[in-house]
Amino acid sequence: MSGATPATQWLRRAGIAFRAVEYRYDPGAERVALQAAEAIGLPPERLLKTLMVEVDGRPACCVVPGDRNLSMKRVAAAFGGKAAAMMPPDKAERLTGYRTGGISPFGQRRPAPTLFETAALAMGEVAVNGGKRGLLLLLDPQAALAALGAGAAALCVG
Repeated sequence: MSGATPATQWLRRAGIAFRAVEYRYDPGAERVALQAAEAIGLPPERLLKTLMVEVDGRPACCVVPGDRNLSMKRVAAAFGGKAAAMMPPDKAERLTGYRTGGISPFGQRRPAPTLFETAALAMGEVAVNGGKRGLLLLLDPQAALAALGAGAAALCVG
């Protein structure tokens, strides 16, 4: 692995076991999460993408399977708000300290309340972004949820 990231350092401090896997990041891919899953030979539902949103203007983090789409109505309700929208990429980068395409729920500069898609928790090992483009961390989703103090909710459609 070509160096530690805040995400890998955070997981080590939290005592969460993980395996790091690097792949060739393709910024031109139509759906980056699906390209990443294919690159490491993982079913797309087991690659969890990290999406930064705003619920009633407040930051929040959603961790969802790469082949699913967020329902903003469900996201708003799950975080106890009225309206949700995707956070602009430049704002997400400033808040998390990561570049888009490499945002991890772990080790964010300013951690936001986090929810995992419920369906992701029923899987065995999953891949989550490792804090830089081209780096995935394979780990137990239940351990990740517990370490983050995150919750779970039905956030997706499709």
